[in-house]
Amino acid sequence: MFRFENIWALYGLVLIPVFIILFLFILRWRNKNLLKIAELPLQHIVLPQLSKTKIVWRFVFWLTALSLIVIAIANPQFGTRLEDVKQEGIDIMIALDVSNSMKAQDLQPNRLESAKQAIGRLINNMVNDRIGIVIFAGQSYVQLPITSDYGSAKLFLRNISTDLVQTQGTAIGSAIDLAAQSFDQNSKTNKVIIVITDGENHEDDAVKAAEKAAEQGVRVFTIGMGSESGVPLPIINNGNVVGYYKDNDGNTVVSKLNTTLLKEIAAAGNGVYVQAGKNSSALNVAMNELNKIEKKEYGSRKYTDFEGRFQFFIAGAILLLLAETSLSERKSKLLQRLNLFNENKK
Repeated sequence: MFRFENIWALYGLVLIPVFIILFLFILRWRNKNLLKIAELPLQHIVLPQLSKTKIVWRFVFWLTALSLIVIAIANPQFGTRLEDVKQEGIDIMIALDVSNSMKAQDLQPNRLESAKQAIGRLINNMVNDRIGIVIFAGQSYVQLPITSDYGSAKLFLRNISTDLVQTQGTAIGSAIDLAAQSFDQNSKTNKVIIVITDGENHEDDAVKAAEKAAEQGVRVFTIGMGSESGVPLPIINNGNVVGYYKDNDGNTVVSKLNTTLLKEIAAAGNGVYVQAGKNSSALNVAMNELNKIEKKEYGSRKYTDFEGRFQFFIAGAILLLLAETSLSERKSKLLQRLNLFNENKK
């Protein structure tokens, strides 16, 4: 098998025709200046040491060396062997709250975006673990099935918003149930659900759902988004706050973090509760706990070991540059004598 490690470097080869055109222009300009000194048939007499071919060879050597350097930077690689590599990790389902209360701005820019940033950092620190995403408000949906494709996970994560679930509310229990069902049931890996929410549960018994998950061997972690003192719930229009939600009595709705409930869910689910703050300390706590969980094999994949061959192209470029440097534009003494002999013979 063959590939270029840095295929972007090959764009440097587009400079080759540019240099050729520039060289032809310079060569034409040089020949015009020579004609001012002597007509073409007399140039080898007036300028006996000048070689018209060596300048071309010097350019060819230099241009070829440049091409080899570009290819060396791209680093051609050849695959030497294929082998099965065991994949070991844990399975993590993220249950992410996308209800309107996640628009609250006690975390910047708001609770939901702060949660998405935390999930992104979690993905960046994953090695061989698998991840899936469930979104929930009044209902729950699988946004991303369990996968080891971190690129796809980030793509799905970017598209999450409060508009994805039309039924409002915060049904944490149903989200835990759906996340538990979404694991690969045939896999023997350790499984974790991470519920990321402000904890304003209005729909079901989330603690009981966590207990049920724990009975199935699934641990339930919770990450609290927001502040216990709470903030007014904003109305957003085109990215700007245009007002705040009011209740039936005309009072401003204040959204508060329900720390008590989230701690109860984590305790029932044999997990850990952490509260998100303005820095990444809460995420670090969660990641440290995840790293303590035993990683188990869930499959294997073919791995190709590639070896770079850039050194051969570098060596060729060095040799050509040395040849170009040593090649004078003057004719050799032998060629000068032959030209002089032919001229005298005439």
